[in-house]
Amino acid sequence: MAPKEKRLPGDPGKGGGPATKSPVPEAIDDAERARIAMIFERLREADPAPVTELLYETPFTLLVAVVLSAQATDVSVNKATPGLFAKASTPAAMATLDEAEVRDAIKTIGLYNAKAKNVLALSRRLVDHHGGEVPRDRAALEALPGVGKKTAAVVLNALWGEPTIAVDTHVFRVSNRLPIARGTTPDAVEAGLNRLVPDEYKRHAHHWLILHGRYTCTARRPNCPACLVRDLCRWPDKTWPDDAEPAPRVDAG
Repeated sequence: MAPKEKRLPGDPGKGGGPATKSPVPEAIDDAERARIAMIFERLREADPAPVTELLYETPFTLLVAVVLSAQATDVSVNKATPGLFAKASTPAAMATLDEAEVRDAIKTIGLYNAKAKNVLALSRRLVDHHGGEVPRDRAALEALPGVGKKTAAVVLNALWGEPTIAVDTHVFRVSNRLPIARGTTPDAVEAGLNRLVPDEYKRHAHHWLILHGRYTCTARRPNCPACLVRDLCRWPDKTWPDDAEPAPRVDAG
C-alpha cells in the first residue's frame, strides 16, 4: 500500500471535484458495461495472470507481508521481510521471538512498532486457534490481529484465487478516475467494483488495477500516453505529450 498521496483535480476526496462526489448509479446501460468490460479485457491481454509483488514463500509469510504493507510500499516490505523470515518463517517460530527482534527486523517500514506487536499476536493466534495454519475463511482472517478487510481480501485472492477485490490507494484512485466504480470511501468503491466488474475478470481485477495505478495511472504524474485504456478513460485531466493528439475514443459496444 502506497503512502498518502497528493490529489490531482478529478481525484476523490477533498478538493477532488464534483465528478467523484456521487457513487455510480445503481443502473448502468449496456454501453457502459461494455466499456468497463473492454478496460479489463485490455488489461488481461497485456498481463493475463498478474501476481502480487510482495515476496513470500508460504501462506504465513504472505500474510505477514500483507500486514506489513499497510501504509507502506511493497518495495520497502520486500527489503525488510527476508531478514525477518530468516529468523522465523512459521507461526510457531515467529511466536518465540521477542518483540524487539521483530521490531528491529522491520524498523525501516512505517508503523513498525504496532506492526511488530501485530505480527507476534497473529502468530500466537494461528498457533493457538488454527493449528499453525492460515485459515481460508474471511471472518477468521479478519479476527487476526492486524488483519482487516483489505488484508483478508488480498490473502484470499493471492493464495486461493478467490475473486475478492481489495481497495488500496491505487485501486481507489484508478477506479474513480477511469471511472469504473466511483466512491468517496474504499468500502463504497469495493461495493461498486464487486457489482460492476464482470465475473470473468474478478479473479485478477484487484492486481490489474493496482499495477495500473502503480506504474501508469500514478497519483502525481499519470503516464496517460502509455495507458492501454486512455481512449476508454473519462478523466478530464489526462496528460498528453506536446506533439501528440489524444487517442480517438473507440466504440466499446
